[in-house]
Amino acid sequence: MPASERAIELLTAAAEAAHDKKAENVLAFDVSEQLAITDAFLVASASNDRQVRAIVDAVEEKLRVDFDAKPVRREGAREGRWVLLDYLEIVIHVQHDEERSFYSLERLWRDCPIIKLPSAVPGSDSTSGSTPGSASGPAE
Repeated sequence: MPASERAIELLTAAAEAAHDKKAENVLAFDVSEQLAITDAFLVASASNDRQVRAIVDAVEEKLRVDFDAKPVRREGAREGRWVLLDYLEIVIHVQHDEERSFYSLERLWRDCPIIKLPSAVPGSDSTSGSTPGSASGPAE
């Protein structure tokens, strides 16, 4: 069963809020067929810890104000290197560029369908599965 309509709405709003705070390489994956605990992942990155925190704050505010949604779990906010926001229907990963490159969530979840985000979110229409900062596609 694909990601729910609510999950898509939350992802879209979160992606737009992240983009407004200059998030890079914003991608969404439908992980509903692979995981029973959530429908989708949103992955975004930033070049420094302060920007990671600003993106997380903007996403939380947008989802709280527009959807009355609060994360059930928030991890990594103190360090600002990789923050995870768990909203049950969706999980949002905001990573520092170095963590994004090292952990390569795109490669880990490359078999999952990419959820198309609004064209207002640059990079969201990427279907190559390539790792940010890498010139090549996914490892075979």
